[in-house]
Amino acid sequence: MKKIFPAILALCLLFAGCGGAAAPTAGAGAAPPALTDCAGRAVELQARPQRVVGLSSSMAEIWQLAGGALAGVTDDMVNERGMEVGEAAIVGTIKKPSVEAILALEPDLVIYSADIEGHLEAAAVLAQSGIPCYAAKVEAFDDYLKVLADFTALTGRGDLYEQNGRAVQEKIRALRAMAPTGGEAPTALYLRAYSSGVKVKASDNVACDILADVGAVNVAQGNSALEELSMEAIVAADPEFIFAVTMGDEAAAVEELDRTLRANPAWDGLTAVRNGNFYLLPKDLFHYKPNARWGEAYEYLLRILWPEVYGAA
Repeated sequence: MKKIFPAILALCLLFAGCGGAAAPTAGAGAAPPALTDCAGRAVELQARPQRVVGLSSSMAEIWQLAGGALAGVTDDMVNERGMEVGEAAIVGTIKKPSVEAILALEPDLVIYSADIEGHLEAAAVLAQSGIPCYAAKVEAFDDYLKVLADFTALTGRGDLYEQNGRAVQEKIRALRAMAPTGGEAPTALYLRAYSSGVKVKASDNVACDILADVGAVNVAQGNSALEELSMEAIVAADPEFIFAVTMGDEAAAVEELDRTLRANPAWDGLTAVRNGNFYLLPKDLFHYKPNARWGEAYEYLLRILWPEVYGAA
């Protein structure tokens, strides 16, 4: 890890996501609770779901963390992350789930991402077939808490909300309480690298949310020139730190990052690069949703910010 200038941190942990979360209290034998998903829609269930299909590894994992089993998953859960899915069937890819494969499983709940077009299309068809669907949008920790609270309410496992939700929340609060105060807020640029290009992210992202929560300033916010990935705009903003996460084929994404930005002579003159503050962040914490490891994601960035306080990783 490399050092970074201190930033001003808020003393209290504030969360703003798709809804507040409270520890579920209903027992496993009770009727299913009334839920409102992250799209603001009521989710109507006749009984507690037993045959659940998750259309992304991150959302399916939250169902598992709530004590639920999966009847179907998309292939990213196995092929990309090597996660344990038991006897769950593969129902297509994360971008293009198969409605036919989902219907064949006769699910009583389908969990999908509110941000993926293929999921929205599938959910519309499933709804017409009378299949209950839950739209999940998880970018910030509070979003995760809301979804976990809903799912543990369905499974009746309030103990798992305490273990995988509230305990993580307390870890984050403890970490942030250790941070020194004073000094100027650091400036940062966050990039997502694909084999086909590189994009700047200003918000709606795990890393962006954590950086904002710990007091960093994302130079892309309100900067339309950076949205076009202009090297001139990056030089003008001259961030103190540059973070990147690869998407898909990591080697191809790094090659594209090199070709697009790092081969430019202006790259080496950036403050972040001169000071050794360019980081490729681990995908398991910053591309996929960290879920029960959200505290680790906070700690990873805080170790960069203040290694003298948190220890260098």
